[in-house]
Amino acid sequence: MPDSRRVARRTGLRNAVAAAVALPLLTTAQASATRRPRPRLDVMTYNLRFASDVEPNSWAVRRPVMRELLRRASPHVIGTQEGLYHQLLDIEADLAPHYAWIGTGRGGGSSDEAAAIYYDTRRLAPLEHDTFWLSDTPRVIASNTWGAAFPRIATWVRFRDLRDGGRQFHVLNTHLDHASQYARVRAASLVAERIARFDPSLPRLVTGDFNAPAHRNEAYDILLGAGLTDTWDTAASRSRLYATFHGYAPLTPDGDRIDWILAGPGTEVARASVDTFSLHGQFPSDHLPVRASLTLG
Repeated sequence: MPDSRRVARRTGLRNAVAAAVALPLLTTAQASATRRPRPRLDVMTYNLRFASDVEPNSWAVRRPVMRELLRRASPHVIGTQEGLYHQLLDIEADLAPHYAWIGTGRGGGSSDEAAAIYYDTRRLAPLEHDTFWLSDTPRVIASNTWGAAFPRIATWVRFRDLRDGGRQFHVLNTHLDHASQYARVRAASLVAERIARFDPSLPRLVTGDFNAPAHRNEAYDILLGAGLTDTWDTAASRSRLYATFHGYAPLTPDGDRIDWILAGPGTEVARASVDTFSLHGQFPSDHLPVRASLTLG
């Protein structure tokens, strides 16, 4: 007859081993079931075209179209270029009350174009920000040492994401010169040097009108060489490409993309798009906004 005590011990050992194997599997399954996907961040870069009274594309005509475009898009971050102070206030008033903005004019006050950053206050809280001039003397207001047609600036903000566990990240927004390639190259190098000063553990985004076609300009190569990626190229899906500057003329399919959203390593981009919204034939700007829906690395 078998020793019942020995059989009981063997059976108990098998049951204990099975339980030990099953427990981690159960814990892993439970963890997977309760892990929530991180929320996507919707980002836009947009040259607003400065507010003027010149018809047929005055700011008075364009403003309601701009309002409709931005309300439809509802991005969490908008890096803007060319906005004048009263124009930026108009846009703030036209957006839902949960938007705010940060920026200063390139002349150092409210009398010139800004590289302002709008943000959804329900999602993001600014922690610090700064503006510097794209010149050999970046702390000197309105400085222009590279022969650019105008003084140029970059504005950056460090945000806390209120819906992503308080995660922090940087956004830098800029507008490179339209006339001088030398100024564009020097500005791209300065931007690359400045973002290298950011906390390397934090994700970063760079938005702007770079006045240079992606893939075909040294300024682009410099910024990608600084460890940034082009969200248009890395997106899982994309809209049709149009030249992002149209000058109120018919759109150009597969044209130059001079407005970019760049991101640090590890950023996952679900979709990138060029927004062609117009109303009764009226565009809100002479540029098309570029959008990206992404999860920061």
